[in-house]
Amino acid sequence: MSSSSPFPWLALLKYSSQQALDLIFPPHCVSCSQGGHHLCPTCQKHIYAQELTTQLPCPRCSHASNKACLISPPQGHVHTISAFGPYAGPLRACIKALKYDGEIHLSEILGALLAHTYQRYQLEADLFIPVPLHPTRQRQRGFNQALLLARVCSQLTGVPLDEGIIRQRPTSAQVGMNASLRYQNVMGAFIYLSPPATPHLSNRKIIIIDDVCTTGATLDACARPLLVAGASSVSGLVLASSGRRH
Repeated sequence: MSSSSPFPWLALLKYSSQQALDLIFPPHCVSCSQGGHHLCPTCQKHIYAQELTTQLPCPRCSHASNKACLISPPQGHVHTISAFGPYAGPLRACIKALKYDGEIHLSEILGALLAHTYQRYQLEADLFIPVPLHPTRQRQRGFNQALLLARVCSQLTGVPLDEGIIRQRPTSAQVGMNASLRYQNVMGAFIYLSPPATPHLSNRKIIIIDDVCTTGATLDACARPLLVAGASSVSGLVLASSGRRH
């Protein structure tokens, strides 16, 4: 345990509590249910085998490169989207366990996958910004999985974290929606409020972090207020690509 932690006793309490729970309720792999591990070594290997070989294509022009969309101007658009792997197999099981079952310890493993993807594609960012939940949804869930992932990724890469994006209105769950409905659902849902301790966004490269990307609608909606605030570019970094993107 690092002595630099301002509250080392909290880390010790969390560790001890998890150890006690593991003794009372032995862990099982969230993917294959094998006993003894929250994520067994075999499934960890399978996750790394899922790694995509290239970056995701642009959701609008289908052009796969580091450059801006060939159809839309950069204003109000995510320049590139990078994902670790497809939303399938053990990766999907881990994301669902984190998001819906409260297995927040998995954020350490999954956040490391984001950091790996960031470094693999030699991405550049001045700030990481996690996709926010609406306050009502966050109270129901108890945490924001994108923030947990972004914190780990920030620690491993050294890129500062900014939590200035706010979801100003609740949005419907997007499962089952087509691309057009997804864009309508999140249009205007986000605003940016610069935290006092965070440098101004002017001419800064921003990477938005989320767990899963299907059409890019949420990332696009988050990008708009960031570009209005002066960001020079906005890209997306996600764990998994689902739907027609993969």
